[in-house]
Amino acid sequence: MDHLLTQLTELKGIPAHEKCVRDFIAAYVKKEGKITYDNLGSIIVEKQGQADAPRIMLAAHMDEIGFIVSEITNDGFIKFIPAGGWWSHVVLGQQFVITTSSGTEFRAVVGSKPPHILSDDDKKKVVDLNDMFMDIGVKDKEEAEATGIKTGDMITPYGSLIQMANPNYLMAKAFDDRIGVYIMLKVLDALKNQAHPNTLFAVGTIQEEVGLRGAGTSSHRVQPDIGISIDVTVANDYPGGAKNAVLGKGPCLMIYDSSMVGHPGLRAHIEKICLAHEIPYQLSYILRGGTDAGKIHLSHSGCPSIALTIPTRYIHSHSSILHVDDVTHSIRLITELIHSLDATSVRKITEE
Repeated sequence: MDHLLTQLTELKGIPAHEKCVRDFIAAYVKKEGKITYDNLGSIIVEKQGQADAPRIMLAAHMDEIGFIVSEITNDGFIKFIPAGGWWSHVVLGQQFVITTSSGTEFRAVVGSKPPHILSDDDKKKVVDLNDMFMDIGVKDKEEAEATGIKTGDMITPYGSLIQMANPNYLMAKAFDDRIGVYIMLKVLDALKNQAHPNTLFAVGTIQEEVGLRGAGTSSHRVQPDIGISIDVTVANDYPGGAKNAVLGKGPCLMIYDSSMVGHPGLRAHIEKICLAHEIPYQLSYILRGGTDAGKIHLSHSGCPSIALTIPTRYIHSHSSILHVDDVTHSIRLITELIHSLDATSVRKITEE
């Protein structure tokens, strides 16, 4: 199990609170290229190749879904609002970490009205997030406030990365999208001391989970010619699933999501690379949800873009599962893709 991936998944960073992830990336890539930032906090690593153009943007978002403290009740319980998309089914009874502005952390568990006192009709309903609270184990509001917890503090899922029964299956919080950050860093490692016919911009974006915001601001600064978003996608290999995004069968090229139709010319170019280098891949789509490519492809006069995604079970929960082989194939595929994107190939992709 890779220690780098363990470190990344255990970092805490919801939308607008990505500083610790950004600092981690900056420390890791300090010798890899020029580091700049957009004004909202996305980190941009510029790796100069053999030519100033084309400009290739590789994006992975740094934020994970979580919550924000909205209120401390008179009884000392913590009310919260979502930062990112949560299905309340997966929240109740789970453990979280509340991080204060000074960096102190407190464990909490989500509770609600006990089922023993609910009516039969209420038991059939999904508990609304507004009816839940977090319990940090104090007697009243005064004791809760004495901890330093305040409105606006970050709340993140609690959990560690573990290997499953088959050690190629990994489970952790925040695979969405720390696995993308991990792949991006590994691609930079693979390109060390290697010539590539372009300028690469590896970008850790902010606030993807609340509207792809960092992808918009950072792509405005980068002005890319080609955009590649690295993210997760819904694995459809559950019982009764469509089986078009299966763990262990390769990364997925996103043909459609609610933010973008994947660029056909760029997808065809990537498929040729997969065939030439015997890299397995899958084609997938989702009807709801999007990736950073949804903003990148609309930058300046338009940028051919695609999302390269890792099929992942149980995303937007505490315990997502993915397959190591899909990650390894993604690193190899993106590295080969960077090598292939010279001025001629980019012109052909764009014109077609």
